[in-house]
Amino acid sequence: MTTHGLTAENTSKFVQAGDVRLHYNEAGTGPPVVFVHGGGPGASGWSNFNTNIGPFSENFRVLLVDMPGWGESDAVVPNESRFTLNSRAFRDMLDALNIEKAHFVGNSFGGGSSAKFAIDYPDRIGKLVLMGAAGSGPNLLSPFPMEGIKRLGEVWENPTKESFHEMIKAFVYDSSFVTEELLEERVNSLLSHPELLEARRKTPPQFNRVVPITQELPDIKAETLVLWGRDDRFEALEKAFIFQGLIPDCDVHVFDKCGHWVQYEQSEKFNRIVIDFLSS
Repeated sequence: MTTHGLTAENTSKFVQAGDVRLHYNEAGTGPPVVFVHGGGPGASGWSNFNTNIGPFSENFRVLLVDMPGWGESDAVVPNESRFTLNSRAFRDMLDALNIEKAHFVGNSFGGGSSAKFAIDYPDRIGKLVLMGAAGSGPNLLSPFPMEGIKRLGEVWENPTKESFHEMIKAFVYDSSFVTEELLEERVNSLLSHPELLEARRKTPPQFNRVVPITQELPDIKAETLVLWGRDDRFEALEKAFIFQGLIPDCDVHVFDKCGHWVQYEQSEKFNRIVIDFLSS
């Protein structure tokens, strides 16, 4: 897929971030914005944000980072919370790229990781955008775990094209977004990197689970925008208001007829809203 003449290949870069070599896609100039993908099998910065990099690159220096253990980044076997590991890797990445401060936009597990970065390194973040973010603890009003999380677990256990298809259908409200191209990209991204699966299998179970950061959320000083799909089947809508209630400077926007991938399923609206938020 191309956008504004940008491709996964012509934007691809690597950086040594402390002990981890991270892959990222970069385009544009201006204030830096780091986009962090979700934690599903086969996810990467490009797969989550390829419909956003073009419009954002008109005003910002865009970095779509692959988290440690995903995409083209190094496989890792963590001995700590992945939120903590990711937060430190993002800091080391900014150091290596001589970026003093950046906005962060995080989806799902990447949202929780971005929130942890805002907690750990408040002087290194501009504004924070969280979409269907993980990390706010168990649901109070909705089933837990939700359908999407169950599908995700099934893929990690048995990564077949069929299990991927069921998982990706749960990401969106409108199943027409689940194209053969998207499915093949996600399947190939994981299966072409068996070292990522092997590292995950070696990781102690407690470090493959989401560790709630609820008690730390009031420490976020960054101006925050929380975005949620009303029909999210991975993270319940009620979580949006938990984030809003705990983060001191936080607004919420809910997208109608939209699932877990607001940046993909409501791409044009997402681009307008977030560009305006980061620019104002």
